[in-house]
Parts: sequence; structure tokens; C-alpha cells
Amino acid sequence: MVSGTGRAVVVQTGRGTAFGAIAARMRLRRSETEFERGVRRFGYLLLEVTLTLVVAIFAFNVYLQRPVIDSFLFSLALGVGLTPQLLPAVISVNLASGARRMARRQVIVKRLASIENFGSMDVLCSDKTGTLTEGEAQVQFAWGVEGTDSARTLLLAYANATFQSGYVNPIDTAIKGRGPLDLEGWSKLDEVPFDFLRKRQSVLLAHRGQSVLVTKGALNRVLEVCTTAERSDGSVVPIEAVREGLQERYRSLSAEGYRQLGVAVREDLTGAVATRESERGMRFVGLVALSDPLKPAIASTVAELRGLGVRLKLITGDNALIAARIGREAGLLEPEVITGSQLLSISDQALPLRAQACDIFAEVEPNQKERLIAALRRAGHVVGYMGDGINDAPALHAADVGLSVQGAVDVAKEAADIVLLEQDLAVLADGIREGRTTFANTLKYVFMATSANFGNMFSMAGASLLLPFLPLLPKQILLTNLLTDLPEMTIATDRVDRDWIERPRRWSIPFIQRFMLTFGLVSSLFDYLTFAVLLWVLRGIPPSSAPAGSWNR
Repeated sequence: MVSGTGRAVVVQTGRGTAFGAIAARMRLRRSETEFERGVRRFGYLLLEVTLTLVVAIFAFNVYLQRPVIDSFLFSLALGVGLTPQLLPAVISVNLASGARRMARRQVIVKRLASIENFGSMDVLCSDKTGTLTEGEAQVQFAWGVEGTDSARTLLLAYANATFQSGYVNPIDTAIKGRGPLDLEGWSKLDEVPFDFLRKRQSVLLAHRGQSVLVTKGALNRVLEVCTTAERSDGSVVPIEAVREGLQERYRSLSAEGYRQLGVAVREDLTGAVATRESERGMRFVGLVALSDPLKPAIASTVAELRGLGVRLKLITGDNALIAARIGREAGLLEPEVITGSQLLSISDQALPLRAQACDIFAEVEPNQKERLIAALRRAGHVVGYMGDGINDAPALHAADVGLSVQGAVDVAKEAADIVLLEQDLAVLADGIREGRTTFANTLKYVFMATSANFGNMFSMAGASLLLPFLPLLPKQILLTNLLTDLPEMTIATDRVDRDWIERPRRWSIPFIQRFMLTFGLVSSLFDYLTFAVLLWVLRGIPPSSAPAGSWNR
């Protein structure tokens, strides 16, 4: 509660409240992100190859009547040697190094694993205010019923904004910024605070011995409580006589990107108390048009993100016409707009297809954001979500990478994986490049370690079947594998080719498998050539007549 008076009826407490429901959802285990899914699938690949190699080598050596214990230890060492043991350490070093570089670009990483998702992100969902726009509303004009400048409309809107004692909001701040206007003779009696169901705000004022209820809010919500309208000459006409003209003007101004507030009055009240029921039989006075201009370089920033393979999707509570205008000016690809009411009629099965084809979602309720994020993820996208309010917390929690800003509420920053010190998409683009650099260096280690280890172990496995002795002892295999991995720790500082930064990358298990087999077998081929030179050219094996079923050491 911020302002007003009333009688409270407690219907839910603790976990049963709306805020409690949000907190409960924040405690739920995060769904598996793209990076975590890739690591898991990579682990399954290594498990399959390792088990196959261990069982095959052990079986062949037992079949050749080699000592069972030695055969088992040797095959087990080969299996261990095949795995990139330093992968957790390399990932941690890469992520820590990436987080340090991103911090220099005003991007603070709270959860290291999110850096990889940041680099793989191909869809970014964001609000309009403060991200695409300056975030500061400006009053452009105040019109009367006929569509001409009206000082009375501006004065009533100014009085409403000045005397209301609810939460500070950019709309009232913008209206008060047109002042100071003369409010001498006006005093406050009561108010009915703004809420998101009525979308209106009323203030009961005393003026010249009369109680005047001044209401402003969303134009359509103000019109629905009005029965008459006041012309500029002071005459009063039925609201139906001007409704069509007002609606046409509303559509036209919305298409130009203006946000409009209706202003109405009621002067037949008695007493000093106002309630929601007082908002009826009102007289419409005019409208106030506000604009929130786009940031100067937002179109080029959106184009830059598109060049990086990241498609921006706008999710806003503003009306569809304003959202469409902003989307066109910002350079979003798909001009189609899906409204919150339309989302209610789209099934969960159809939503992934509709969501990925549309770039603008308008008149969206807070609880619909999480549903959109989940639908885009089901469509196969790596999704980022940028939010700064309490109601954004579930969507931030549901996204592959949650993004918030320094000035966000505590709950949003707690739910986010990454916090931007500047509410600017240009900062985001720099962070994406750093995330992709980190991801590319991680994959470099995976490619090198898996191919080199597979080649070495395949060579050792084959040599153990052909030679009358162990080519390497188990502890030598493990030591060689460790010494090979250690220099690769420095890969975190490696440079990355431009094509790895220009578009998002993901874990591709088939590609890793092909790389491992191709370059591993090439490496193994040179190993066998080396063995041949040692055996037949340099005579590296002394004459021996080892009995069958034994290994010379």
C-alpha cells in the first residue's frame, strides 16, 4: 500500500500471496540451459566411447591370453586417458577470464555458466521503456474534445498529477514538468489511487467551494466512465456524439507512437470522500499525449545485434499501435503484433511457432512473459530475457540467460544471471562478443583434448595387441595425459577467429564426434608410423621369445 485509505480484508498470507507465489517459483530448480544440455550430451558421448574402448581392449587381451589383472588395469587406464580430465578446470578458467573481460565492458556476471549461454543466445526478449526508448516520458500536447490545444485539459491533468500521493511514476513526473501552473484555490480532499485493473487515477479536489473529482488514465478506461463531453466553448454534449472522433484520433496518434491519457471531471459530488464508485457519470475534457523517444542509436544497435545473429523481440504492456510504431522505428524484422488477449487464445502447442515468427508482443500481462520465454525455448532457441521489475523475476528465472540492470528491483537482480551497469543494448552487444569468445575457447579445448586423447589411446590399444609387451604402463598413460592437458589451461587467453563471434554457436555433438574420429585417427596413423620406424628401422625391441599369454615389461 502506498496511498489512500480503506479497510483491508486478508484472504491469503505468506506463500499464498502473489509475491509468495513468485518467491516459490524462484526456489524451483532451473530448467536445463543450452550449455548444461550440451555438457551433458558431451558427457554421454565420452561415456559411450570410453566403455566401448575399455570393454573391447580388455576382451581382446584376455582372448590373447594376456594376464587378466594387467589387461584390466591397462584398458581402464586407456579409458581414463581418453577423457579430458581438465575439462572442469578449463571451463572454470575460461569463464572466470570471460567474466573479468565482461566486467570491463560494464557487464557483471553473477553465474559463470551463463556466459556460455550468453554467447549462444539467438533470441533476446526485452521491454520497450528504457531499453529501446530513453525511458523518460515527455508531454507533447494537451487537446480538447475537438483536437485542438486545451489549457483546461493540461491544468486538470497537472492538478491530478500534483495532488496525487501514490508512487512516483514517469507519467506524472512528465506532466508536472510542464509546470509550474497556477493551482491557487485548489486543495486536496481525497484520492482513489491508480491500479492496473482500472488503469485510472482520481483525485478529489476542493475548488471555489465545490468538490471536483479529476480523473486521468488510459484513454479507453476513462471514456468508459464518461457519459458526457465538454467542448472548448464550455458546452456539454453526450459522449456518443464525440466517441467516434476520439477513437479515430486515438488510433492515429497511437500509430505515430504517442501514449495518450484521458482527462475527465465530475462536479456533482458532495462530501470529502471519493471511492471507485465515484468514477461514473463523468464529463470528458480532453487528452494528453506523451512520447518516449527512441534512443538515438537504437536502430543501429538492433541491426548490430541482428548482425551477431541475435533477434530482438519486444514485449511491452503498451497498446499494439504504439508497440508497432516503436518496432518499425527500431528496425525489428516482423511488423506483426500479437496482443496479450490473443495469447490467451493460442494453445501451448501452437505458441512456439507463433512466438518465433513474431517480434512484437503488446498489451502483455506480466504472467504471460514467462509463457512466451518457455515457448521460444521449446522452439529450439537460446533465449535471453531482460527485465527489471518484480513481475519479471519468473521470466528471468525461466530464460537461458536472465539479464537485469543496475537500477532494477532487488528481486529482479537476484533472479538475473547477468547485470548490466548501463541500461543500453550497445553494452549488451559487447557482452555477447565476450561470451562467444569464452565459448569458442572452451570448444577449442574440447576439440584438441578429445581428438588427441582418442588418437593416443587408439594407438596404445592397437599396439598392445601387436606387441609382446605393454607400450606404456597404466601410470605412464595417465601421466602423459595429464602433461598433455596442462598447457591447454592457457587457452583462456587465446584469440578467436571473427567467424566464431559473428553468429551464435552451440554444442554440436555430431561435429565433435567427427572431429575426434578424423583427427584422432590421423594422429594415430603417425603414431603407428613411429612405431614401425622404431621396430623395423631402429630395431628398438631387443630379441625376445616371450611365451604366449605374458607381457614383457
